[in-house]
Amino acid sequence: MADPRGFLNVEPQKPTPRPVHLRIRDYDELYQPMPTESTRAQATRCMDCGIPFCHTGCPLGNRIPDWNDLVYRNRWKEALAALHDTNNFPEFTGKTCPAPCEASCVLALNGTAVTIKTIEQAIVDRGWEMGWIVPEPPRHETGKSVGIIGSGPAGLAAAQQLRRAGHAVTVYERADRAGGLLTYGIPDFKMAKDYVTRRVDQLLAEGVEFVLNADVGVTTDPQELRRRHDALLLTVGATKPRELDIPGRRLKGVEQAMTFLTAQNRRGFGDALDGESLTATGKNVIIIGGGDTAADCLGTCHRQGAKSVLQLDYNPCPPEDMNPETPWPLWPKILRITPAHEEGGKRDWQIKTQNFAGDDQGRVTELHAVRIHHYYDKEGERQFEELHGSELVFPCELVLLAIGFSGPEQSLPERLGLALTTSGAIRSDGKYATSVPGVFAAGDCRRGQSLVVWAIAEGREAARHIDESLTGRPSRLRGRDLPLGLIR
Repeated sequence: MADPRGFLNVEPQKPTPRPVHLRIRDYDELYQPMPTESTRAQATRCMDCGIPFCHTGCPLGNRIPDWNDLVYRNRWKEALAALHDTNNFPEFTGKTCPAPCEASCVLALNGTAVTIKTIEQAIVDRGWEMGWIVPEPPRHETGKSVGIIGSGPAGLAAAQQLRRAGHAVTVYERADRAGGLLTYGIPDFKMAKDYVTRRVDQLLAEGVEFVLNADVGVTTDPQELRRRHDALLLTVGATKPRELDIPGRRLKGVEQAMTFLTAQNRRGFGDALDGESLTATGKNVIIIGGGDTAADCLGTCHRQGAKSVLQLDYNPCPPEDMNPETPWPLWPKILRITPAHEEGGKRDWQIKTQNFAGDDQGRVTELHAVRIHHYYDKEGERQFEELHGSELVFPCELVLLAIGFSGPEQSLPERLGLALTTSGAIRSDGKYATSVPGVFAAGDCRRGQSLVVWAIAEGREAARHIDESLTGRPSRLRGRDLPLGLIR
């Protein structure tokens, strides 16, 4: 461990965000880097808790106390090696993960957890700055070939693992840039695209081939890919958005959140957008949903100069601190104030949208809603009832639906003849194998909508099992047996 009394003597400290009035003028990152000595001091707060619950909170099984101790001792290169041993892309998780590891930190029982994510980010930043992160091509080739469909975090992690095991790896991506939602879903102010680009460059230098603009199942024949490769891995995500099937849904200005975020990310790349540019500039905007995607939309609306932004949530407002329904070390369901909420906008809870109204040009002008009351029935199932006389009308020129995703798009699974779960995910066994021999699945398309950290963990595990399948012997790739999660 680091300092045995560090958690008693050192006050918790997190990176300082840039002032609101400055950061909403651009898409630069939110936080200012912490000084090195401050980061080392925070590492001393990691205590000798006997059982490091942070290991179980992290889907990757990151050995967090190990690299905390190494940072405290100023052994940054060794800390980077320990971090990379379980996580291919610590900057992705350092920037975007909500840190379930911190929620399961023993210090979180009655205080502030170790700032694990901040230390993780500092380690990998130091690695890039010092030139320690370099391509690691394999020393030997196996003669086996793997095709990976999808270049999000699960696909990239699997590609790197399989290539380092000596397999030829080709990644097929339907977009014009690799990275999946890391590239076209997450806003620049949350994670700059340079973080993705340099990792893709690293994979290219290691011998991974990328084929872009390849929409497998639509413009590219998946059966041809099966014949071309010894194994196929599907990491296509859960990109089918949930819909709000109510009157007025097809009015102009009622858009899916990911369409809005993708447009802004393309704008950030300098791409020319076809048709009407989708922006919040000068508009009354309503965001329906309460998760990370909704917060990403909120921050983007601020930067585009929205006239007003209102976020509506169907669920009750969660408690601000402790929630008895999710005791430690579980991920707590509490009210979360993101930097985007600090920047402005309003939130309202227990609102059910009933319909949208529009003008003569077919553009949305109003959202009609009603307040609801939640309760539990005799079977313990949560129900709701509308409150009479609580009808609401909100003026709006843009409505963003951020209500989640229902699973992978169906064209590819259908073309391959894959079995699906009751929730619409791709069915696979404990070794990530689907119902079709030689075809594997990992990430959100198998688990359902989840976190970047889960995607990386699944990609690594799938790579280990594919390596064993191709070579017929135990894989040397480091792995971690993960619970089946949402697979049913």
